[in-house]
Amino acid sequence: MLRRLCWLFPDRESSRTSATWNAAFWQTYAEVAKDLDLSWERVTPESVVVDALDPRRPVVRVDGVAVTPEDTLFITSLYSLPYQSADVFNQLALFEVLDQAGFYLPHPPRLAMLCNDKLASALFLRDCPVPPIPTVRIGPGRDLVYDDYVASIGALPFPALAKPSGWCASRGINLAHNPHDVRGLLSLAQGGDTTLVFQPYLGPRTMDYRVYLIDGEPLGVLVRRPGDGALYVQFSTGGKLYYTDLPDELRPAVAWFKDNLRLPYLCADFLHDGERWWLSEIELDGTIQCPDAKSPDAVRTQRELIAARFDAYRRGHAARFAGPAC
Repeated sequence: MLRRLCWLFPDRESSRTSATWNAAFWQTYAEVAKDLDLSWERVTPESVVVDALDPRRPVVRVDGVAVTPEDTLFITSLYSLPYQSADVFNQLALFEVLDQAGFYLPHPPRLAMLCNDKLASALFLRDCPVPPIPTVRIGPGRDLVYDDYVASIGALPFPALAKPSGWCASRGINLAHNPHDVRGLLSLAQGGDTTLVFQPYLGPRTMDYRVYLIDGEPLGVLVRRPGDGALYVQFSTGGKLYYTDLPDELRPAVAWFKDNLRLPYLCADFLHDGERWWLSEIELDGTIQCPDAKSPDAVRTQRELIAARFDAYRRGHAARFAGPAC
């Protein structure tokens, strides 16, 4: 029987950042898991040791304690902020090791890179009824000085948002007004070996709608509205967050996800520029936040979504290890 939910997460947060995320959702995850008779914990890749001296009976230990595919599952989402970059390959390799060792991974390892790169996601989702944002992807390597990327931005409409292709939390976003800005931003990104994507800027009133899909069903929608003067939605720049109902315009896209990418848990982020809808990205481990801790409705919605997510993991695990039908 499933007992443990282990998040594979590089332990490179600062004490301040760790406390912030813990208060925002990690602690709530642990509390909801306990209510469901489960344990929840963050696990560093290096804390997982695999003894496969007998490859038919591998023994997996987490912090020295043996776990089995029957009692433990691992959440295998890729985290790739700059201070986590040293862990990326080890994460990917460990995902595959655990998969080969027979553990149930609600987020298949093959989707880790797909969801981590914004252009890979856009190409994969090209047939979604709500179209992905047009994107140009540029890797600023050692030969950036030759400006070989210029032909690729010839049709890029300006102004354009520049974003790291694989970061999260809305970090590293800048506005390029012309090709000279593109060149300058790429030069800065070169110093951190960061691949960028460039996308048309949809305007200051653009709102973000995060749809929480549980086993393909939309069980919640979190609206993120930009703060005054902000280029994009981010809570730290005065953004406003609140839960709402699923807009009718997104129902065809949600149905498409159910038919083409049904997973126990998935976040699909859509943008509305005031006139049109766009598909922004998908996340395998998108956070479930509480917009207002003083609002009973918001607190209840957050906890209900977390519980539904964990129940979906438990159903998937049970189906994986169910015996043959009689």
